[in-house]
Amino acid sequence: VMADHDVIGDETPAKLFARVRAGVEAIKLPHGYELQWGGEFESSTKAQKAIFGSLPLGYLAMFAITVLLFNSVKKPLVIWATVPLAIIGVSAGLLLMNAAFSFMALLGLLSLSGMLIKNGIVLVDQINLELSEGKDPYQAVFDSGVSRVRPVAMAAITTILGMIPLLFDVFFQSMAVTIMFGLGFATNSQVSVKRDIV
Repeated sequence: VMADHDVIGDETPAKLFARVRAGVEAIKLPHGYELQWGGEFESSTKAQKAIFGSLPLGYLAMFAITVLLFNSVKKPLVIWATVPLAIIGVSAGLLLMNAAFSFMALLGLLSLSGMLIKNGIVLVDQINLELSEGKDPYQAVFDSGVSRVRPVAMAAITTILGMIPLLFDVFFQSMAVTIMFGLGFATNSQVSVKRDIV
């Protein structure tokens, strides 16, 4: 027997599943019968296992590329330090918009990581350029922040604005919220880079 539902209201499939799961699994089945969860839950579980299996290798490759790019470990570590900061913005956004951390939100978080690394590379590369001109480290960081704040901020703003239509789609809402709030919060963190990176 397969069952489908038509949800009325703003309850997401993830919330509905969490609410009814315990009650359904408590039903005693006759001998020889078993209960299996399929549909979106099954597909999402399989997809998450596949992603988490390859996730460490992907992040390791990205980190190795940034190390080779700057021929240093310290600068890539500072660039990557902004990625966990995005989780603050993501958490606030999901709570504010009453959205679940679904599989699409996970994909949004992975995309967000790439965006933040790109912004960090742009900023640190400009700092290196300023240092090569003989500037004091503090002044180099300050001048780089001033010269790169506009392109980094404009890239973040256009991405955030481009995600607005997805906020009204039930399937893509959590991904849009993750990218919008995470990118907005982490971009502010990147623009205020500390002197330690040099």
